[in-house]
Amino acid sequence: MKIVIFGLSISSAWGNGHATLLRGLFRALHNLGHEIHFFERDVPYYASHRDTSYFSFVHLHLYPDWSEVLPIVNGEMAGADAAMVTSYCADGAAACDLILQSGIPRKLFYDMDTPVTLERLRRRERVDYLPKGGFEGFDLVLSYTGGESLIQLRDMLSAPRTAALYGWVDPSIHYAVQVSSRFESDLSYLGTYSADRQPALEDLLIEPAKQRPAATFVIGGAMYPAVNSWPGNIRYYDHVIPADHCAFYSSSPLTLSITRASFAAMGYCPSGRLFEAAACGTAVLSDWWEGLDTFLEPGQEILIATSTAETLRALSMNREEVKRIGARARQRAFDCHTADIRARRLLDLIEGPRDESEPSEETVCLMKGAS
Repeated sequence: MKIVIFGLSISSAWGNGHATLLRGLFRALHNLGHEIHFFERDVPYYASHRDTSYFSFVHLHLYPDWSEVLPIVNGEMAGADAAMVTSYCADGAAACDLILQSGIPRKLFYDMDTPVTLERLRRRERVDYLPKGGFEGFDLVLSYTGGESLIQLRDMLSAPRTAALYGWVDPSIHYAVQVSSRFESDLSYLGTYSADRQPALEDLLIEPAKQRPAATFVIGGAMYPAVNSWPGNIRYYDHVIPADHCAFYSSSPLTLSITRASFAAMGYCPSGRLFEAAACGTAVLSDWWEGLDTFLEPGQEILIATSTAETLRALSMNREEVKRIGARARQRAFDCHTADIRARRLLDLIEGPRDESEPSEETVCLMKGAS
């Protein structure tokens, strides 16, 4: 197939969780013999933190203005088998209108931020990346989160069919490496600042750091306020480039995963970074949300913490048992949650769009990565 996609950014992972995920998905699709074109508006804040502007597995079209790139878009769309818009696309509404008015065989929207989208709609806020008329006219609306999200996309935005395309990991990019002195710690956390994640970060890492001064902690991510108020046993990096993610995860026995409150409220919302850490053989300490046990088995493949005391308990665990949990998580990630598995699922859904807003045995199997 030739697939044309309009999205946020794959050229920069700065403050942007979409980039690493989409690179892995596009590489997997390319390896399966498909041609991918990705249109990204060239904006200053990503340009100044750009990782690269060339990929061997996807045709990246960086453009300054929608009207200027439209002839190229029309040329690529003319021979495409499917087109898709993702959430937070800078020209999402215009791209949706173009797709809906085209004769392209398959029209898709992929909301990689569904709980945020739905919450903004409930607050009657404008969501610039959505088509004005909702999702009527699309063949399929994909969601990064499952469960209730799929039902609400159908009910609130008139999506004719909804299905989950959960997070994933690219094993060619994420794997165990030697410990790096830069990132070596007892507990790490990688994630951009988000106001609705901050209370959990305070409870599950910053307060434990205060109570365990002999332990070491590392936080990586952009836009954190008041980092000077953190205890001295926390090292902070405002940006960890994708090439350093393996070293970041591999340099601590435990890494923390925190879910945005709007995502956790919906459930069935595995972060791609959860699987990336697991692929490095690092045990993940996660907050709890409904459906987590669908993806990794608590106590065996992942540890759960909902309080400072539970983080401290995890830090006190026998290191060999922590290693075993990391090893089991790594195997589960490779068996069930790779970019290749999600790419094959995407292709299956493109070829035969179907509604999965009501859970079925088939949906559960696909969630777990079985074919």
